[in-house]
Amino acid sequence: MAINRVAHFSKVSLEQFMADWQEIYPEDDDIAAEEIYNHIKLPKRATKGSAGYDFFLPVSITLNPDETLLIPTGIRAEISEGWVLQIFPRSGLGFKHRIQLDNTVGIIDSDYFNADNEGHIKIKLTNDSKDFSIADVEEGKGFAQGIFVPFGITDDDDADGERHGGFGSTT
Repeated sequence: MAINRVAHFSKVSLEQFMADWQEIYPEDDDIAAEEIYNHIKLPKRATKGSAGYDFFLPVSITLNPDETLLIPTGIRAEISEGWVLQIFPRSGLGFKHRIQLDNTVGIIDSDYFNADNEGHIKIKLTNDSKDFSIADVEEGKGFAQGIFVPFGITDDDDADGERHGGFGSTT
């Protein structure tokens, strides 16, 4: 069975990353933000049988119980029409620490690539541990995974809007 090649990962521009990073982490100056940007790794599959593309942390994090952290990944995805990228937490972090995505499953639409924020994928995590475990994850380690999935539309679909903004901008 042939595998569909439906997307291409790239980095957002340095300027976009720095603006998004410093909005969330204003204590990091331009030099720190650029250094983080320079170490960003594009998502990749671990094995030829993997469905998920691992997203890697741009910095080391400590996520305490009941703590939430928004991570600008520096990544964007150019996705073919008729496909969507779904983002999930890495299963190991979920099993060990109950790390969850705040929106349960992230949905990256194909038109998000052209949004005003360059389609910058940001992932918001929460440590929902019941045993008060602290999640320490090192820079460069996988923390989320993305899977490309085809989707359909209804026979009478007449959507004609255009995306401009980022998260939650279509409704």
